[in-house]
Amino acid sequence: MAWSAGQYLKFEDERTRPARDLLAQVPLERIDRAVDLGCGPGNSTELIVERYGAAGVSGLDSDENMLEAARKRLPGTTFVKADLATWQPEEPVDLLFANAVFQWLPDHLDIFERLMDGLRPGGVLAIQMPDNLTELSHLMMEETAKNGPWSDAFAKKSVRRNALPSPAVYYNRLIGKSARVELWHTNYNHPLENAAAIVEWVKGTGLRPYLDHAGDEYRGAFAADYLARIEKAYPPLVDGKVLLRFPRLFMIAVKK
Repeated sequence: MAWSAGQYLKFEDERTRPARDLLAQVPLERIDRAVDLGCGPGNSTELIVERYGAAGVSGLDSDENMLEAARKRLPGTTFVKADLATWQPEEPVDLLFANAVFQWLPDHLDIFERLMDGLRPGGVLAIQMPDNLTELSHLMMEETAKNGPWSDAFAKKSVRRNALPSPAVYYNRLIGKSARVELWHTNYNHPLENAAAIVEWVKGTGLRPYLDHAGDEYRGAFAADYLARIEKAYPPLVDGKVLLRFPRLFMIAVKK
């Protein structure tokens, strides 16, 4: 599944807001080294640079299109290609920051424990992940997958990502290596122009695996069917816009 920085950044302000909210809770006055994990097109990395300065800040991602966009955005910052499933810093760092990436990795609890070992004492693991699989935007993806000429492909292989564990599960896994762990949810409500805008939003993230799995033959029809369901699920507001509710889980773990 190739990512598209252009598609992702169609809603840059809304996608960057959680990264800004997460960074605001990082209890570090200064850093020597920070890494933006799953940096995407560099919008979250830019926030870290603005707060702490460019020296010592780097980003990594597994997608070349995202890395290309990030390098254009922040030409003075180092961006490297890496797989978060196995990556570990070569030496301890002050901040490991991840905005909306680890929901794609089913074993991320194990990864978080390993990443805590890559922090200096007092260093921070800061994570934000969408927790929105029960929202209509995602439920309608499943409804579309089950109802159409593409349904056999989805019956043989589900592309629905795993639901996040409860906050208690994260706390229990992180507290052993942490001086403190903070967890919270924020429910964002994004006014978007219309139902088609919701489809454009999720094309950059959650809808991608569904469209890929539908294949070239059915991709367009799948998107059209999904749009029709979204139009029914999200009635217009008084000004014609629609409200996209988007729950997200945040966590801050400070290493002992």
